[in-house]
Amino acid sequence: MGQGLSCREQQENELFNAVQNGELETVEAMAEQDPNLLSLKTVHGRLSALHVAAANGRIEVLSMLLDRSGNPDILNRHKQTPLMLAAMHGKISCVERLIQAGANILLFDTLYGRTCLHYAAYYGHSDCLQFILSAANSTAVAQSWGFSRFVNIRDGSGATPLHLAARQRRPDCVHILLSNGALVCASTGGYSYPGSTPLHLAARGGSLDCVRELLAWGADRLQRDSSGRIPYMVALKHKHDACAALLNPLAPEPLTWPSPLKFISELNPDAKALLEKALIEANKKREKAILMDTPPLSNSSGTDDESEAGDVELCCICFENVCTIEVQTCGHQMCANCILALCCHSKPNSSTNSAKIPVCPFCRSSISRLVVAKSKNDSEIELELSPSKPRRARKSYNLGECSSSLKSLSSLGSFGRLGRTSGKVAAESNEEFDKP
Repeated sequence: MGQGLSCREQQENELFNAVQNGELETVEAMAEQDPNLLSLKTVHGRLSALHVAAANGRIEVLSMLLDRSGNPDILNRHKQTPLMLAAMHGKISCVERLIQAGANILLFDTLYGRTCLHYAAYYGHSDCLQFILSAANSTAVAQSWGFSRFVNIRDGSGATPLHLAARQRRPDCVHILLSNGALVCASTGGYSYPGSTPLHLAARGGSLDCVRELLAWGADRLQRDSSGRIPYMVALKHKHDACAALLNPLAPEPLTWPSPLKFISELNPDAKALLEKALIEANKKREKAILMDTPPLSNSSGTDDESEAGDVELCCICFENVCTIEVQTCGHQMCANCILALCCHSKPNSSTNSAKIPVCPFCRSSISRLVVAKSKNDSEIELELSPSKPRRARKSYNLGECSSSLKSLSSLGSFGRLGRTSGKVAAESNEEFDKP
């Protein structure tokens, strides 16, 4: 009997070693000889062959095991699925294959009460995180929960995936989660740092990139944890001076992604990228001034020089930047900086306590879709310069004839010169979205 037990243990070791090393032919031969071997689990962690294949990224072995067993949600000692281990180790091909095989993305383990989304965010595997979120947006199981609930799901200690990503200094994952509706000001429950927001945890970890992302999405620098500390105090305690400078309540407010844009149903991806770039560049100028302890400088590039501007269409609000964004419903064009400034200055409606949808400053029509402005081709330029057609003036709009909102925007000049009120207004606009 002891001899039989020894042989069984030897078979187990051979199987798991072959799976770990990706020896497909060996695993197939052992499965053909004894199909029950595939149901074996390791003694200590109760890991199945499917767990071992997923954790080590052995996609060929994993596919063969899935075809034979048909159960992608087999559990180990801590009720962790192969999908959780694949997300934990960043094995994107295994994550894709398991989800395609019907793996349940809503299961919790018993170790930390986490899902596969928590593990992908904690370990910083942005590709796995994005694929899981895409699956959650399309599967019937996620629809029964609600996508927003899944993105903000809490583990056993009250931390959302955004909390874990911010604490572990994962800016790419922070950006993905915020773009998919993660609550930027949600407080933890019984986590190691009770009452902390993602901004508190980013300040604790000292990640400037995470702090930038959170501030750009309207994180509140004055929100306190259960000990009464604001993120600035947390950064100071852990000697993260650069983060503390940006989190200092006396520093100028950061510019935030405007909440009115959340109401734009068809935001062109290219236009969104231009707006995000404008936001990042504006905040970088502000950060540079803060870190150097000097006031931010206005943009004094020589755009007023006709010879430098040439025939390029300049924005008729600031007369400094090239028009890059077009309001598709009316066709009016502006630079990304002014579009973003316009939306940042759309204050919430006091009667309904909701943010107004931004309107075009030229014709007052609602901005329902933004696209990248098309550049003129050579034939259009030649037609404008032909003697039969008078050349159109570069500054085609008279500021005196524009609306009051346009005048207020033009007086701001470039986007980099927006005051601290603009970010504050946008943060207030985001408040209803940020409450847990």
